[in-house]
Amino acid sequence: MESGFLGDRRSLLNVSTTPFAQVGVSAKTTKRKESRIGMQPIAVPSNVTISLQGQDLKVKGPLGELALTYPPEVELTEEDSGFLRVRKTVETRRAKEMHGLFRLQKLLAFFNQKDFNFSADIPFFNVRTLTDNMVVGVSKGFEKTLELKGVGYRAMVQGKELVLNLGFSHPVKIEIPDSLKVKVDKKIIIFGKGEKVKITIVIVSGYDKCEIGQFAATVRKWRPAEPYKRIGVCYSDEIVHRKKGKDRKLK
Repeated sequence: MESGFLGDRRSLLNVSTTPFAQVGVSAKTTKRKESRIGMQPIAVPSNVTISLQGQDLKVKGPLGELALTYPPEVELTEEDSGFLRVRKTVETRRAKEMHGLFRLQKLLAFFNQKDFNFSADIPFFNVRTLTDNMVVGVSKGFEKTLELKGVGYRAMVQGKELVLNLGFSHPVKIEIPDSLKVKVDKKIIIFGKGEKVKITIVIVSGYDKCEIGQFAATVRKWRPAEPYKRIGVCYSDEIVHRKKGKDRKLK
């Protein structure tokens, strides 16, 4: 070990330096575990028809039809028992991320674009979950509920448009996709100190979970619930953490 000074020799700051040859570097690698969700088989109901040609999958049920093209890192196989199973074709990090549970890094609305490149536009996703959502969507469907909390906040369906009154000087009109069904209803909630308040709820249902989530997010972004009075548009299962306002100082 050698001793060296920083700055002037009269400085009291003294540091120790170690020769580079004495520093050891560990080259230990960590083995990645198999995804438990990715290994689970996908049950196909009797009222759902599966068409698998190479990397292209088409699912048809009583509610609609969906299609998806898989990247070359994974493959989908149909077993004799009628279950679908997702397997990796190569042992790479990207293949393991696709097979396992990872968050979407881009909006799910890109699935509906004509020039969407599955393997290039979204590097990390869960293939097994997307496949299961397709099967469940065309057989049972999905539903998402939005709550409008605020004085004068209302919603109504006019033809193929959802009209919202959210405190602006003009109503907000959002076009409803053909594959979705939007229903407006009333709901009684307990607000404040046990006070019962009737609010407007918007129920979005359909067979494409990605499109349902994107439409609900579009409605919510016009007036997200603020944290002080929790007034605005929020999901029915969303928890809005309330912030404490400024206290008045008595003089």
